[in-house]
Amino acid sequence: MKKLLLLLWINISALAFAQIKSPYEFLPTYGKQITYYHQVEEYFNYLTTQTPYVKHQKYGETSEHRNLNVYYISTPENLANLEQIRLQNLASVGLAPKTSTTVGDKLIVWLSFNVHGNEWAGTESALSVAYELANPDNKTTKEWLKNTIVILDPCINPDGYSRYGNWLREISGKNTNPNKFDREHAEEWPGGRYNHYIFDMNRDWAWQTQIETKQRMALYNHWMPQVHTDVHEQGYDSPYFFPPAAEPQHEFIEAYQKDFHKLLGKNISAKFDANNWMYNTSERFDLFYPSYGDTYPMYNGAVGMTLEQGGIRAGREITMENGVNLTIKDRLTHHKTAVLAVVETSASQIDPLLKGFRNFMNNPRTHMKGKYATYILKNNPKLNQLADLLKINKIEYSYATEKSSASGYNYFTQKDESFSVEPNDLIVKVDQPKAVFTQILFEPTNKMTDSLSYDITAWNLPLAYGVQGYAVKNALNLKTKTSIETASKSIPKTVYAFYIPWNNRTSAEVLAQLQQKDIKVRYAMKQAIFGDVTIEPGGLMVAKGDNPKIANFENTVGEIVKKKSDFATIETGFSKNAKDLGGENFPLMKAPKVLLLSGNGVTSTEFGAAWYYFDEILNYPVTIVDQDKLRNVKLFEFNTLVLADGRYNFSDADMKRLNEWINNGGKVIAIDGALNVFDGKDGYALNPYATDEEKQAAEKVKKEKQLKERFLDSGNEERRLLANSIPGAIIENNLDITHPLSFGLGKKYFSLKTGDKIYAMLKGANNVAYVPKNYKSYGYIGHDFGKKLPETVSFAVESKGAGKVVYMIDNPLFRAFWENGIMLFSNALFLVN
Repeated sequence: MKKLLLLLWINISALAFAQIKSPYEFLPTYGKQITYYHQVEEYFNYLTTQTPYVKHQKYGETSEHRNLNVYYISTPENLANLEQIRLQNLASVGLAPKTSTTVGDKLIVWLSFNVHGNEWAGTESALSVAYELANPDNKTTKEWLKNTIVILDPCINPDGYSRYGNWLREISGKNTNPNKFDREHAEEWPGGRYNHYIFDMNRDWAWQTQIETKQRMALYNHWMPQVHTDVHEQGYDSPYFFPPAAEPQHEFIEAYQKDFHKLLGKNISAKFDANNWMYNTSERFDLFYPSYGDTYPMYNGAVGMTLEQGGIRAGREITMENGVNLTIKDRLTHHKTAVLAVVETSASQIDPLLKGFRNFMNNPRTHMKGKYATYILKNNPKLNQLADLLKINKIEYSYATEKSSASGYNYFTQKDESFSVEPNDLIVKVDQPKAVFTQILFEPTNKMTDSLSYDITAWNLPLAYGVQGYAVKNALNLKTKTSIETASKSIPKTVYAFYIPWNNRTSAEVLAQLQQKDIKVRYAMKQAIFGDVTIEPGGLMVAKGDNPKIANFENTVGEIVKKKSDFATIETGFSKNAKDLGGENFPLMKAPKVLLLSGNGVTSTEFGAAWYYFDEILNYPVTIVDQDKLRNVKLFEFNTLVLADGRYNFSDADMKRLNEWINNGGKVIAIDGALNVFDGKDGYALNPYATDEEKQAAEKVKKEKQLKERFLDSGNEERRLLANSIPGAIIENNLDITHPLSFGLGKKYFSLKTGDKIYAMLKGANNVAYVPKNYKSYGYIGHDFGKKLPETVSFAVESKGAGKVVYMIDNPLFRAFWENGIMLFSNALFLVN
């Protein structure tokens, strides 16, 4: 009876659905003008209410409080059993308990559109894709859906999409103008590519720093699809790209994933050939860096892929190099065709895809892909943040409860060494459902099949977090616990001072709160001992004597510092080693009053990284001003100026004011391209060469190289350029551990270097972090460039009058995932005075 009623309901629904409108019928300007985000939601809500083939789930909100949505598209029977299908899928790879002996046979295909907001043909095409999948007249797609669940996210980045859409609507006229010089094709800073905090979320899949990514990846790992498609656009003159992907491809990628790429490529190419559409495969878009929308799924058992349509800067219509006009209708139609081909090909390959996915997730637990079976990270406060990263990626970990001896690869020394496992060391075993992804993140080296990579080539987690780590070849038989229990500390009725260790980002968060409440704080320049409390360099001290106006000092300060579970209290300012709290070892800290420059010339994403640091990591006030408005700013209302990477066109008057401000106590933190403000300028130490002789020698080498290159072929020019480049590698740095810029970082700092800017050790400045002669490294470094790195500076501090300039050749805030870099930037902000 129930089955009969269900069939009757489906038949009645199907009759009603026969009248469902296409996007062209529902939206008057569809295919002619960008669709507002609320209109996108309206159309999908329309589909949801009009057909039993579509089900909606809101999975979160953006920073600007727009909805994040997915739509499940399948047969009514499948949609009625979504939770059972999901659990069966997870149980098949050990990510959920097995409640049934039945193995599910449903394939999960996830379609993601518009991670880059200005690549808007993606979201436009999502409407047509959804319509074709649910359209009752399209009998073909109904066959695909019998054993396939499509999860469709029409817009990963609603804030960026809306920023771009509002701009395009505002500046575009009634008629399109395909001339490339029209303002419709010249997007304003910072552009719609990025989310609210100007982050490129396509690089954030693994690190999950952004609120949109966190919420999306929670849902992704809640489902674990077998196929994932990431829909993009590229420069408008580029032909369509679809798989197979380019090299390098990570060695852990399996044959079934590559085979599907080849089959899909043939399917899409046949459809494009029939329409005489231009395309390419196996170029540019590789599968190596683990935090993309194609690689993250690949390393989690799915077949991940990127689809790229030419369209960036195209506006609504543009004339391409070949004289043909490219319209938005062209772009969304190409996308629709390719995406539907993905669903079609997937539905035809259900058995090999399910088998491949399950083998990928299950087999490497006992037959490892990499060298190492266990990763040990020594107990360190920074493990709090590392554990958070593992948790959101569903990577299992535990903590040692006993002491044991072991031998393994030391990430810092690059040697096999004996070491002791101590209680509370973090243990990550490869024998777990996320075995492959665990190895991707923790293997000391990741083999590259080609040096022409699209992104950074190293991301070694122990080095990123600044924690001592070892990779062990065998599975260690250790007693472990799931978490470290921290006993709550009682605060004495009378406290002479609170001590907050300076050893992870939480230290900076606590300091930020204290300073915003006008609570005076000191920090230790050298180790000091008070009773049984040892204060390490950088340690924060909040003394009652410095804060006589704070009512109920113990409770007020205690409420803030309890966030740092390793805080302590001292009963006296008298130290055991002549470093009394009232002495010169404990200077008072100045609360930063921060000015951050933005606008044209400033690199959007690097400005975004700095903004995100202040707003989301620290929750600390920052004043943001466009650089062309700097002349209107009263500089002396600030004591800290942050110059993110970019091109700064300061006038002579601006530089005169800046010099005066620095001399009178101002501090500049200049990152990467912003170093040009000071490079070679009178009165500043920053210079690529230590001596004139060094400069002349470098110019001589350059000229000799140019002479030799006259005889070289042009075909290999791109690869020759690689010899003098560094797309993104980890470089060992020696530290001046006595300087405040290095406090809390450890004895070595491993810097993620993403640019080819290098400077000799500076004269008349503190070279706090520099590359030693025989430096250690991870990732690809061009041969010629690598020879230039020894004894170059990465981070330096110059005193100028009463002020300071902090030179950051490498960007410690890059993509907000280099945890030790966040610590270093916090040192520059708070401790360098």
